[in-house]
Amino acid sequence: MPSRRTILWTLFAIQGVCCIYFVLDVVLDLFVPGHNSTLAESDIVEAIITVALFFGLAFTASELRHVLRRQDQMADQLKVASGAFADLLELRFTEWNLTEAERAVAVLAIKGYSVADMANLRDTAQGTVKAQCAALYRKADVSGRLQLLSLFLDDLMADTLVPA
Repeated sequence: MPSRRTILWTLFAIQGVCCIYFVLDVVLDLFVPGHNSTLAESDIVEAIITVALFFGLAFTASELRHVLRRQDQMADQLKVASGAFADLLELRFTEWNLTEAERAVAVLAIKGYSVADMANLRDTAQGTVKAQCAALYRKADVSGRLQLLSLFLDDLMADTLVPA
């Protein structure tokens, strides 16, 4: 059985040919004096083309609804995951008894900022940020940024977090 993509492109091509046919028919009827083509005037051919256009449009509309529905589902899943991540951050930060400064550094570390960038953003010395990172990693019982991030990713990738 052909894929949905193949069906859509085939119907699109058929619709394109049909549109060209109707445009040419109109042009010939309007601008060519004495035009007398039996194919262009055939009611049967025009009826078949019209039916093909109708089914193509119906299928395209159905596929469009399907794609939009899937997009909405994915947006909902992203909202759930984003909210769940924020909730998970707050839960873990509370469990680890992080200070506000350590929380800020943790968020920046999870986002992938370097120590220099974190110090610049927080308007503090790099040594201070390094100390806050060390305290954070000790409280979280991890050896570094990647392990810290993996703690959250493992929880987020649990099957029960984002419903199908």
